[in-house]
Amino acid sequence: MSIFHERRDELEKHEFMMGESRGRLAVALDALTDALILVGQHGIYCVSNRNPNKPALDLQAVTSEIDGAKQLIQSVMEELRQQREQQQEQEQSAPRE
Repeated sequence: MSIFHERRDELEKHEFMMGESRGRLAVALDALTDALILVGQHGIYCVSNRNPNKPALDLQAVTSEIDGAKQLIQSVMEELRQQREQQQEQEQSAPRE
């Protein structure tokens, strides 16, 4: 099943509030957060043989990659926000005829 179908309501809400690009990024961020939660729950049962206080190495790698993806998405969302604010400032400071 497609993410567009699974999270249709969430996509519509975020796209309406933030615009299509930022809304989709926000939903992607939510999906990654949900994945992190699931991996974290799984990590409780799959602990490292070397260090029982940490999840297995493969789960640590998955968690690290998901965290990295979230950081990239957050940086893009912030850049889009800054661009929108700059554009609004330019439109407000432009002489009106």
